[in-house]
Amino acid sequence: MTWEYTLIGLVAGMLIGAVVMRFGNSKLRQQQKMKNELDKNKSDLEAYRRELVGHFARSAELLDNMARDYRQLYQHMAKSSNDLLPDLPLQNSPLHYRITESEVDKDKPSIKVPPRDYP
Repeated sequence: MTWEYTLIGLVAGMLIGAVVMRFGNSKLRQQQKMKNELDKNKSDLEAYRRELVGHFARSAELLDNMARDYRQLYQHMAKSSNDLLPDLPLQNSPLHYRITESEVDKDKPSIKVPPRDYP
């Protein structure tokens, strides 16, 4: 008779355990769903940060190129002004900047290019 009660208790315990797992598992599923959503949001945020860093690196490169080109244009105009209007007084000169040959040579584009692997 003891074995019968033990067997009935074991079956009843398994049924109760199955019911508890079935209804108690919804919170576990919700928790897993939220964890997956959090991981996805973290990966999206990291991708956005990488894209933002790339954007600002490219913008800085373009601004640097633009400043260098502007400087070269200004020096070209000043040199041309000095060559074409050598006798013009300084206050009447359209470009008050007197350029020397060493400054022209100094601002020539260098061949050294930084690597394009941005952190």
